[in-house]
Amino acid sequence: MAIATINPATGETLKTFEPLKDTEIAAKLNLANQAFEQYRKTSFPQRSLWLQKAAEILDQEKADFGKIMTLEMGKPYKAAIAEVEKCAAVCRYYAENAADFLADVAVKTDASHSFVRYQPLGVILAVMPWNFPFWQVFRFAAPALMAGNVGLLKHASNVPQSALAIADIFQRAGFPGGVFQTLLIGAAKVADLIADDRVKAATLTGSEPAGASLAANAGKHIKKTVLELGGSDPFIVLASADIAAAAATATAARMLNNGQSCIAAKRFIVEEAIADQFEKLLLDKFLALKVGDPMQPDTDLGPLATPDILQELDQQVQVAKQSGGKVLTGGHPISDRPGNFYPPTIITDIPLDAPIAQEEFFGPVALLFRVPNIDAAIKLANATPFGLGASAWTNNDEELSRLIAEIEAGAVFINGLVKSDPRLPFGGIKRSGYGRELSIQGIQEFVNVKTVWVK
Repeated sequence: MAIATINPATGETLKTFEPLKDTEIAAKLNLANQAFEQYRKTSFPQRSLWLQKAAEILDQEKADFGKIMTLEMGKPYKAAIAEVEKCAAVCRYYAENAADFLADVAVKTDASHSFVRYQPLGVILAVMPWNFPFWQVFRFAAPALMAGNVGLLKHASNVPQSALAIADIFQRAGFPGGVFQTLLIGAAKVADLIADDRVKAATLTGSEPAGASLAANAGKHIKKTVLELGGSDPFIVLASADIAAAAATATAARMLNNGQSCIAAKRFIVEEAIADQFEKLLLDKFLALKVGDPMQPDTDLGPLATPDILQELDQQVQVAKQSGGKVLTGGHPISDRPGNFYPPTIITDIPLDAPIAQEEFFGPVALLFRVPNIDAAIKLANATPFGLGASAWTNNDEELSRLIAEIEAGAVFINGLVKSDPRLPFGGIKRSGYGRELSIQGIQEFVNVKTVWVK
């Protein structure tokens, strides 16, 4: 894929970039390695000052950064600005808490003094996706840099201006040269980076095949990885729930980021007793959404990021129809305007044993299933190779306890939208990946947990 900004709302190529030559990659690797030797010795208060400055830049220039994201991948401009604000928040969170998260932990043993110390690993490679071009990077970078590591960013090839802007933010915030660098390179170069002795670990957010490839290469070289991959997140609505609130949140949960989010709700599993009511409310909400120019403030749904994503999504919809699915609204690309637009779509009556029922739909398509009771709801929710997030709706305490205990996912949200929060660990199980980002668990992923015993 060419490294270029192509406006997904118009198809216009706005800017292209030459990928780095091998000699340029080598120079950046060498700079990162040299930077670590000095940066690891800086204090938490000093790192905190730099990260707080990065947060200030994000807040002050959020309109400009938001526009870059919208023009590169099509998210509604208002959502892009909110994403920048969230990046500033995660910077402040780790600037304020990293010292406590990584403080020595005393352990009573037969020694005169024993404790656990957390120390940085070195150069960390981050392979990041296009769907949240700023947030995905900052939720890695903020804890990694506060821990004393340095970062190399290999961003998606369709968001190069976002990638360069992020590196510029850290530079302007005062971080020493080489502590955070963007590499404008293709995916084929990742294996060589993993193999380089100067790279100590890697993290990837993206597709299952991309994660499997990175993990396999890292495994050859015995290097730590964290993976956040796909999801086919269930949204369970039981008869005891607030149905109107569930339908409103279901719409937001499916249309998040134009439907292009790993933790967007994708499979709506509704108890039969209230299925007709929920279906009508959801359909009304979908029909009310405005599809259009993502730069306009009243737009609810913008374009998909690339033509390939549009084509793949439509192919999945056609397979769902061929499997017996019934389309209530949408179901085909919008062809009367340029850009990668797909309408809000609801599909019902897909057989539970159809392979398409377990797949991840990366776009504004909701699969609606009816089940007789909570037992069937939990069984269907778990009938997928993924396990990232889940939303479940109930006002019954016994049902609540069962949903929390029995749903197989990295996160379960009751009566609310699944979302990431700097204060809570984020990640999945099964084929959704492993490891955690955010919270104390996130900053402790890329450190040496050193045992110290003194007699």
